Amino acid sequence: MKAIGVSGPGETDVVLLDLPEPPPPGRGQLVIEVEAAGLGPWDRLLNTGGWDVGLRPPAALGVEGVGRVRAVGPGVQEISVGDRVLAHDAPLPGGSGFWAEQVLVTAAHAALVPDALESVVAAALPVNGLTAVQVLEALGLTAGQRLLITNGGGSTGALAVQLAAAAGLAVTATASPSAAQRLHEYGANQVIDYHDPAWPRRAQAGFDAALIAAPGTAPSALPLVRDGGQLVSLTSDAPRSERGIASTDLYVRPDAAQLARLVTDLVQGRLRLAPDPVPLADGPSAYDRVTAGRTAGRKVVLVP
Repeated sequence: MKAIGVSGPGETDVVLLDLPEPPPPGRGQLVIEVEAAGLGPWDRLLNTGGWDVGLRPPAALGVEGVGRVRAVGPGVQEISVGDRVLAHDAPLPGGSGFWAEQVLVTAAHAALVPDALESVVAAALPVNGLTAVQVLEALGLTAGQRLLITNGGGSTGALAVQLAAAAGLAVTATASPSAAQRLHEYGANQVIDYHDPAWPRRAQAGFDAALIAAPGTAPSALPLVRDGGQLVSLTSDAPRSERGIASTDLYVRPDAAQLARLVTDLVQGRLRLAPDPVPLADGPSAYDRVTAGRTAGRKVVLVP
């Protein structure tokens, strides 16, 4: 089958591959015929030791996608052959990921997807959506509290803005000027141009929490958080705690129940996404663009 990934352990070049189909699913597993798969900056970590997802090269990359169930393993009760599912899976049970025509996944990490939801839109949801949900749950803020989000225009930040605004939080986001109108429509109270080196002075200090989605912004955000507040970094650079501020890093985890709720929000129009579909054959160049940060805030999705 056609795939995009790495040819050997430690390889960093992403290339077109011809891989065998996944093995028959074992207990609690599914084989999915992939309709679309998400691509993110984290994918560069899969074969370099930065994120051990059990990759066994030559293998496809990708830890998220949507598709039709082709085979069901023993013990799977709520998903059947022919169902359409969405998943973020890590570790990858077959040692190979979603950037392929088929993939083996853990059934407990998959959520059913209605046929009305377009594949490209669905595939843009799992990692970014789960990250946004999980960081907001970790913060545990209540309506009326103030949240600062850096890189609010990015794929995760934009979802966090929408979910936070829906929960009644007062959201300030840093983003490019081109994203400002979109983020205001999503519910942000204030959008600050991150290009301005003086952006921290434009934000009124005293935030209850800061969500760091842009590398290198945590040191500037921490002084804006009130004593005893919280800072959570999605970029593995949470600074040392001070003034009683809880400062931690957060890493996404698979969660089918959270994913199902996100699918419902998406179908019912409570969430909006801006995917950028790319043919699977163009995966190597898309990977280079994503890992270099040249996406203009749009989520790149590979389509077989």
